[in-house]
Amino acid sequence: MHPQKQIAEMVVSALQSAIASDSLPEIGEVAPSVERPKHAEHGDYSTSVAMALASSMRMAPRAIATEIVDNIPSTAMVDDVSIAGPGFINFKLDDEWLRSQIHVIREAGVEFAHLDVGAGQSVQVEFVSVNPTGPLHIGHVRGAAIGNGLANILGAAGYDVQREYYVNDAGNQMRIFAESAYVRFLQAAGKDAELGAESYPGEYVVELGAELYSELGDPVAGLDADEAMEAISAPALDRTLANIRGTLDRMGIEYDEWFSEKSLIDGDDFDDSLKLLEERGYVSEREGALWFLGTKIGLESDSVIIRSKERGPSYFGTDIAYHYNKFVKRGFDRVINVWGADHHGHVARMKAVVDSLGVAPEKLTIIINQIVNFKKGDETVRFNKRKDNFIAADELLDAVGPDACHYIFLERTPGTHMEFDLELAKAETSENPVFYVQYAHARLCAVLRAASERGIEFEDGDVSLLTTHQELALMRRLNELPDVIARSAEMLEPHHMPHFAYEVARELQRFYEACRVISSDPADAEITKARLLLVDAARIVLAGTLNIMGMNAPERM
Repeated sequence: MHPQKQIAEMVVSALQSAIASDSLPEIGEVAPSVERPKHAEHGDYSTSVAMALASSMRMAPRAIATEIVDNIPSTAMVDDVSIAGPGFINFKLDDEWLRSQIHVIREAGVEFAHLDVGAGQSVQVEFVSVNPTGPLHIGHVRGAAIGNGLANILGAAGYDVQREYYVNDAGNQMRIFAESAYVRFLQAAGKDAELGAESYPGEYVVELGAELYSELGDPVAGLDADEAMEAISAPALDRTLANIRGTLDRMGIEYDEWFSEKSLIDGDDFDDSLKLLEERGYVSEREGALWFLGTKIGLESDSVIIRSKERGPSYFGTDIAYHYNKFVKRGFDRVINVWGADHHGHVARMKAVVDSLGVAPEKLTIIINQIVNFKKGDETVRFNKRKDNFIAADELLDAVGPDACHYIFLERTPGTHMEFDLELAKAETSENPVFYVQYAHARLCAVLRAASERGIEFEDGDVSLLTTHQELALMRRLNELPDVIARSAEMLEPHHMPHFAYEVARELQRFYEACRVISSDPADAEITKARLLLVDAARIVLAGTLNIMGMNAPERM
């Protein structure tokens, strides 16, 4: 259990004891908010629960706080509980308990701070899910980092997480893509063919057409258009998906499921979802189309589900079937969709659909990640290796590497517009937070290597010797990780992880400046061993944090 939750439970226990002894009046269930104070002199944790209860209890906040403090159960974790200001209750962690956590961290390894707050609830995180009509572009990298980071955080918090990529392998865009690939295929075969007005003009389609011709050759080029299109559609899709997978592999992202949109239509999900909506009165046929009655559930307009028998389902129609499959068929407790900024107008509609299917809409969370601008120093950068304004994700990965993408895209909340400084992301200085954090881990590894090379064994080190302000401050920082994971999972805010990693790196810098870890003086042998235990604990915490963010924890830099 993480300290923040333990203290919240202590406050609840104290309230119950005070109420049972008639020191405080009876009230309903209380969920006290426990936060970290902005100023260290106020302790490690603080709660304003006394002020929140003042009105309902009809008592002065300090009087309530006094009764709570008097009934706080004794624990090895907390050294002091005090009242400040109008009724804040402040908690200071016990130094001996902090030192004992060094052993806890080292025994747990990178699993330290993995929690059970999710209690095994099933959560699906669907992210990227770009139409397989070409390579990923730079805008998709942000969604990939956010989705992967969230999935890792939720997994560390004890949720049963499934990562999913929704493959839009049906519908109008796939038809246009297949037609575009066919034109480029014919051109590669030396035949006259021109792109249509809606065709994909990108250079990658030219390359795809040439690859398909090399594979399938003149026999397919000689078929009539419909037969040839059918022959090249599957390999075109396979090649495009392989390209997308390759980019995601570079980022270290693996999916549990690549879910086919086509399977919704070929199977029962589309028909079953419509049947359920019809039974619940949310479907109407008019103007030759089938409509979802969004106005019946508070939306400003209705939406087309099936455009006509000839044209088939709309994107929205298959999205209905897809979310029916997620919630009703597969039974996920929660679903999180990470979408690009162009999907903002779709959020309310999908919430309404989930409600119409009989699923609590709060079970669906849609995170919109905003547009990214790139710069190099003070200059705006426009990638130009590809034509038709297509900027491939691989270009960004080539320029700065996957780790920088993970850190920088996680560092800002998804809903904010952001600038990505390419020059800073590659800088090997403390100005670059990516380098600063990874270097902090490499330096910890270097200290441990140096100890090993000198034959220093420190397993029997005495952590009670760690008494300086800097040593205790580092211990306090390391023990924040469980709280950071819990908060990130609860709020679905992955940006807390890079901020925490950076603060650990800063605390390590202060520690190094004040405390010599390895001393050649025999008189310092015992403090050296104790500090090496702390260094090893810091390495474990920082490596675990980097892993959750999807980053490497380098041992040398």
